[in-house]
Amino acid sequence: MDLPGPIHDFLLVFLGSGLILGGLGVVLLSNPIYSAFSLGLVLSCISLLYTLSNSHFVAAAQLLIYVGAINVLIIFAVMFINGSGGYYKDLNLWTVGDGVTSIVCTSIFVLLLTTILDTSWYGIIWTTRSNQIIEQDLISNSQQVGIHLSTEFFLPFELISIILLVALIGAIAVARQ
Repeated sequence: MDLPGPIHDFLLVFLGSGLILGGLGVVLLSNPIYSAFSLGLVLSCISLLYTLSNSHFVAAAQLLIYVGAINVLIIFAVMFINGSGGYYKDLNLWTVGDGVTSIVCTSIFVLLLTTILDTSWYGIIWTTRSNQIIEQDLISNSQQVGIHLSTEFFLPFELISIILLVALIGAIAVARQ
């Protein structure tokens, strides 16, 4: 989107705070329905971030597939499960596994944060070969999406894959109980 600088920055901060609050809601809310709605907020904010970065096809795919299908499926699955919240009654017990998991997750978070802050992002030379390929009229729209995902939007694409992996692991942990 071609927005003025302050409006673009405000939208980035607004959507980033929506991502953070939604992610915290997914993890910290004890009611699975509220947690699923928080996941919907996170996925919608990601779709809006794609729209803000002029990647409208990926934004529409994110909105249709993840918010429209996956999140609705999660909400229906949670609604069909026993709604009494049976396994949340002993939530105040802190086990050794919870402590080990929190230490491992905190250390990975600190490691990733220091790596991101220590990396000189301006020194990275992105390939220009994809720009030459995109300028040709011989490729289809789906090939252009693939080229954009593997060059310009590589970092957001990988971050979303990590977020979805964490969501999948969380869903497996909830399903085991």
